[in-house]
Amino acid sequence: MMSMSCKDGNGAMMDNGKYVRYTPEQVEALERLYHECPKPSSLRRQQLIRECPILSNIEPKQIKVWFQNRRCREKQRKEASRLQTVNRKLSAMNKLLMEENDRLQKQVSHLVYENGCFRQHTQNTTLATKDTSCESVVTNGQHRLTPKHPPRDASPAGLLSIAEETLTEFLSKATGTAIEWVQMPGMKPGPDSIGIVAISHGCTGVAARACGLVALEPSRVVEILKDRPSWYRDCRAVDTLNVLPTANGGTIELLYMQLYAPTTLATARDFLLLRYTSVTEDGSLVICERSLNNTQNGPSIPSVPNFVRAEMLASGYLIRPCEGGGSIIHIVDHMNLEAWSVPEVLRPLYESSTVLAQKTTMMALRQLRQISLEVSQSGASNWGRRPAALRALSQRLSRGFNEALNGFTDEGWSLIANDGVDDVTIQVNSSPEKLMGLNLPFANRYPPVTNSVLCAKASMLLQNVPPALLLRFLREHRSEWADNNFDAYSAASVKLGPCSFAGSRIGNFGGQVILPLAHTIEHEEVLEVIKMEGIGHCPEDALMPRDMFLLQLCNGMDENAVGMSAELIFAPIDASFADDAPLLPSGFRIIPLDPIKDTSTPNRTLDLASALEIRGSGSKISNDRNIASGNSRSLMTMAFEFAFESHMQENVAAIARQYVRGIISSVQRVASALSPNTGPNVGLQFGAPEAHVLARWICRSYSCYLGVELLKCGGEGSEYILKSLWNHPDAIMCCSLKAMPVFTFANQAGLDMLETTLVALQDISLEKVLDEHGRKGLFAEFAQIMQQGFACLQGGVCSSSMGRPVSYERAVAWKVLNEEENAHCICFRFINWSFI
Repeated sequence: MMSMSCKDGNGAMMDNGKYVRYTPEQVEALERLYHECPKPSSLRRQQLIRECPILSNIEPKQIKVWFQNRRCREKQRKEASRLQTVNRKLSAMNKLLMEENDRLQKQVSHLVYENGCFRQHTQNTTLATKDTSCESVVTNGQHRLTPKHPPRDASPAGLLSIAEETLTEFLSKATGTAIEWVQMPGMKPGPDSIGIVAISHGCTGVAARACGLVALEPSRVVEILKDRPSWYRDCRAVDTLNVLPTANGGTIELLYMQLYAPTTLATARDFLLLRYTSVTEDGSLVICERSLNNTQNGPSIPSVPNFVRAEMLASGYLIRPCEGGGSIIHIVDHMNLEAWSVPEVLRPLYESSTVLAQKTTMMALRQLRQISLEVSQSGASNWGRRPAALRALSQRLSRGFNEALNGFTDEGWSLIANDGVDDVTIQVNSSPEKLMGLNLPFANRYPPVTNSVLCAKASMLLQNVPPALLLRFLREHRSEWADNNFDAYSAASVKLGPCSFAGSRIGNFGGQVILPLAHTIEHEEVLEVIKMEGIGHCPEDALMPRDMFLLQLCNGMDENAVGMSAELIFAPIDASFADDAPLLPSGFRIIPLDPIKDTSTPNRTLDLASALEIRGSGSKISNDRNIASGNSRSLMTMAFEFAFESHMQENVAAIARQYVRGIISSVQRVASALSPNTGPNVGLQFGAPEAHVLARWICRSYSCYLGVELLKCGGEGSEYILKSLWNHPDAIMCCSLKAMPVFTFANQAGLDMLETTLVALQDISLEKVLDEHGRKGLFAEFAQIMQQGFACLQGGVCSSSMGRPVSYERAVAWKVLNEEENAHCICFRFINWSFI
């Protein structure tokens, strides 16, 4: 074996101890070749020597050693760079933790002082209560009144005074003890964490604070954070009303900001803000903001229809340059969102500091970290798109969905009358701005066919279903809720040709191919393209194969993210997939309404794994039932957009209304099935007698017909039998005794083999899984199974629900008898199966 060491680029150590030195010209040529092909084969190295005359006096063996050394140096360089990055993060995190420790010590001292004052006040109050005079009573009552402050002066001098006051108040929240901060549930600081995140305890309104390190210069951080609509998905617009320079080199900006409402049951919010940007004595940059709700002698904006004026208390960003590059950033968000103006069921959204932290504070840090990662990994991503272009697409999807959900009249939306039931709201938009981009010129010279957009939307309350769990099901099992023919109609309206699609069935990823485009660095948002097979009907070709594409955005799929909403937003796109492709976003938003008490529960699956011990995770149903016993609630809001011809408005509205009602019914059925305590699969949940009975029937029938035990000895009782059957390494599945047998039960290995869940299992027929050879073999043995009770089947190939081929060494089929010795179902055991 050749021995070598990672020398510099000017030479290489051979196994005979001879050190070969190269000329600068040779090194330059080798470096150029290395960038073209870092690991050339033997034939390629000989070709390099022939093609490059300057290397003709070097032996192929020496070239091989040089490339080995070069790869070794590259690996060492990357490792050194990684370690330097980790060290810088740890140093910055250590600094943040030291600052946090100092702040906590100050807070302790402050609390001790307040405790002493409270004791003294209690003693004085005790003495004062002995005086029952009217004067004492009136005095005490007046002390409890909150004085109304007079209007503030909003002249330039007055605005500067407000700005300086806001700066002081913001810094006291960011680095001081003005607010009592507690660590946000589920957030632990570390070199790979997003930062140190805290929420307020016992203050006016809701507040959140975060500290983190980003690999961007302070000036770049300021530029990103000021562009709030680019990273804050709930921000509709920020208009600058006035800009005033200050004597210290800072700027005062007067802003008007609008925020989307997250659901159809709430009203949007707006703010009149003062933003003050300045530099502190230590060179840190500060951006602080607050509302201007009670001012005179300055600009004012009256109440805007369809908006509730909310209040932003002193908030902002403190950006400090970090040694070795990058920035340390402190973020404070403090708002009063006027929770009184929303229905009582929604008030937790507007009174929760955790929700504010997830939607606003942490979103700013995620955007900064994402951009810094993109800068360090510059280059094209999947589909030849740069990360900024992919972020722009996800932003367009999110913004379009929010626009459809809110339906502002100034964007051209108008409400049309319902059919007597208020469960679904229908709005229509015929404004040129909304239609711009939908009616692109057709290559085959057919005229545009749409001139209006319709949006059907609704909201529904869900019980005991985690948003992330339901979102995963909606994403992976579209056929459980979508009408593919209607989806195809919507897709055809924005395609570059007058084609309609006969929707192919798309369940369990079958018939649909997910092509991932990008993940955020926190893996909480996924942008992907779904390709679904279809058949287009065009005048020039009656049966021309076409594909249907959906651009899809998923976020909030982490069940352990406390207070995080889950979203599934999608839009039909043309196969050309241009960056400026017309988009009509539709989708779902699922918002948790109650705090989750236990955030340590691992991700649940959509099947019996939520009821049994999940392999590899150690999770048990007791944890999920603890969550369910708290009667957790969530709100699902859905909106679907369709382009149509204006003369068809009445018909399309009626169809869209029924379409959404059908989705509501489907979601209710799915949510009921996924709920730990309710639904059609309750018999298969842990502790239910039906599950234990079925497992006992399966094992008893197997032992009776085949003369051997299906499960290894090691325990007794129905609970042991059910768990052992569920965790059996072979795929075990039950089929109904019908003319078209469908699966009714499968253990974990069986679900893995079929790539499905118990909820969707009943939609899979045995005929679709087996290939032609397997179907013939089963039909030939069916009579034997019913007469003798079992049959051994030869190995073969079957298909999962996603269409992937699965091979198995052999299979056993047997008849499952119930307590009355009647045939209940047929059970299959696939032995040594694997994906091909």
